Amino acid sequence: MRCLVTGVAGFIGSSLAQSLLERGDEVIGVDCFIPYYARELKEWNLAQLRCYERFRFIEKEVGELFANSQRAADELLDGVDVVFHQAAQAGVRASWGSYFETYCLCNILATQKLLEACKLKEGIRVVYASSSSVYGETMKFPMSEDDLPRPVSPYGVTKLAAEHLVRLYTHNYGVPTVSLRYFTVYGPRQRPDMAFHRLLKAVLTDQPFTLFGSGEQTRDFTYISDIVAANISAAETGVAGGVYNIGGGSRVSMNEVIEVVADITGRRPRVIRTQREKGDVTHTGADVSRAKQDLGFIPKVRIKEGLAAEAQYIKEVVLPLGV
Repeated sequence: MRCLVTGVAGFIGSSLAQSLLERGDEVIGVDCFIPYYARELKEWNLAQLRCYERFRFIEKEVGELFANSQRAADELLDGVDVVFHQAAQAGVRASWGSYFETYCLCNILATQKLLEACKLKEGIRVVYASSSSVYGETMKFPMSEDDLPRPVSPYGVTKLAAEHLVRLYTHNYGVPTVSLRYFTVYGPRQRPDMAFHRLLKAVLTDQPFTLFGSGEQTRDFTYISDIVAANISAAETGVAGGVYNIGGGSRVSMNEVIEVVADITGRRPRVIRTQREKGDVTHTGADVSRAKQDLGFIPKVRIKEGLAAEAQYIKEVVLPLGV
């Protein structure tokens, strides 16, 4: 396939792009290096892709890329089979206040402009990276795609808005789209603001780890290779207009994770507990039966195995980079 991957320098985008390249696909990657975390990490991600002849990189914001020139957009999408739309302004905690404007631009407006370009190119499939944040606070488990979304963070609001846009372009213009609701993705290349990355780095550098809340909150943690596999399957067999939960089947509490990290590293984390942040939900858990039926999705990586791989990445990549 010829694929366009937005957010290609990020955690999921670069991992997906590398898997596509390894299997022989052509990848056009787009990223604008939003200064949310150290660019050195994104450059390292890109370096893993640049050695492939079938990879081409464009440094530009998605909204700008598809807004300035319809001709340029047409040329970029010429021959593209699938757009994997991973680009977004991430992070629940930072989405409050004046920075919300950036979330609207990157998560909603950029998605709309991309869809406008795709509707003019017959046959292009769009796989959109949504989030379990759209569900918000719920005591119903597992969470089903048919549950009423009630996001409790501005970030979740923007991801849900873009998801609605994606489905609208299927129903009104026939653009074959699929939305994947990711449940807490982890593994090598994970963003440094996320809990697993912070915890592992703290333990490996003998620094304290700040835990928001009691530690009894749980997440359905999903390993990166399972997310990548779900994206590729969604491009090949996803139902147009479909929405799928993608969870890893490793629903554990942060207190349990701390114990697993202690076992993996042989070091006891020094935990500083503080109040829960606004916008953080108490529990998540995915019903993946629809993804199993339509995409053949079965998560394969368990939490201990995945955490060990991420710890190795932090030792071999993050610490030498000094970021």
